[in-house]
Amino acid sequence: MSRRLTENKLILVKRRTRLQELVVRYNTVQQAQFYIERMGADFSDYVQEDQQYQQALELTLFQLQQLGRVQLLDREHVPSFIFGPDDVVVVLGQDGLVANTMKYATGLPLIGVNPDPRRWDGVLLPFEVKDLSLLVPDVFARKRQMRDVRLACATLNDGQVLYGVNDLFIGRKTHVSARYELSYSGRSEQQSSSGIIVSTGMGATGWLKSVLTGAAGIVSLAGGSEARQSLPDLSASFDWNAPYLYYSVREPFPSRMTSTELVFGKIDGEPLRIVSQMPEEGVIFSDGVESDYVEFNSGISATIGIAQQRAHLVI
Repeated sequence: MSRRLTENKLILVKRRTRLQELVVRYNTVQQAQFYIERMGADFSDYVQEDQQYQQALELTLFQLQQLGRVQLLDREHVPSFIFGPDDVVVVLGQDGLVANTMKYATGLPLIGVNPDPRRWDGVLLPFEVKDLSLLVPDVFARKRQMRDVRLACATLNDGQVLYGVNDLFIGRKTHVSARYELSYSGRSEQQSSSGIIVSTGMGATGWLKSVLTGAAGIVSLAGGSEARQSLPDLSASFDWNAPYLYYSVREPFPSRMTSTELVFGKIDGEPLRIVSQMPEEGVIFSDGVESDYVEFNSGISATIGIAQQRAHLVI
């Protein structure tokens, strides 16, 4: 029997593969295969991905059990799980699973593991399964560097709080026109738009970059290349630990009742405040996961700013 290095828990977070998701939907592997092949896709790719992930999961679990007490945690249970103050969290990729776990495991060392380096690049997955036997003892001994990640935080006047590692979306479930009052830095205006995106430093290369790229293309066509070059490249200087956020209003619509002056800005020091004027289907969700949301209907106000907590990604 091997001697464990610690009695503190190692939380291993895993996800369903695409094949497992298909089996949940279609009940059996055979029915899933029939559906995929009828659509003209290669079912063997789903099988290979699943086999590789299961092998990586088995090996990861074996290695961690030699080092400490291990608790296996499915992705869907992460939001309701109570992490201990001395836990070490190991996430068996992809990037989205790491980001989703970060906002619930703030303050804890988080190790992102790539289960299939030939398939996934993994910006947040710097390690492979074979690294764990040496890596985890270093984490226990505090010999590994960690990269701090700042989170966005939406605090509602009904007491609910939602965190975002990459971004927050404020708007309607269906992404149709949302009505609200937006206030920042002493200015307020009524707005109608397809929603507001609030981005962190980690999310700067994601949704925010997409929004800015689209804006740059429009500006280039309307005002020429010089106008496009005047737009800043925020992703180059927006660090994961930056103590500020950026907000961007998508498709703002000007009318007699709504304005379009406060459509983009830096949330630095003073929070952004938004009051919902949507009778129904108003939501705030984080990191592109629409099921991870709080209701944001008429009368509810949200204060958006930097979270006090930070995530710690082992590097």
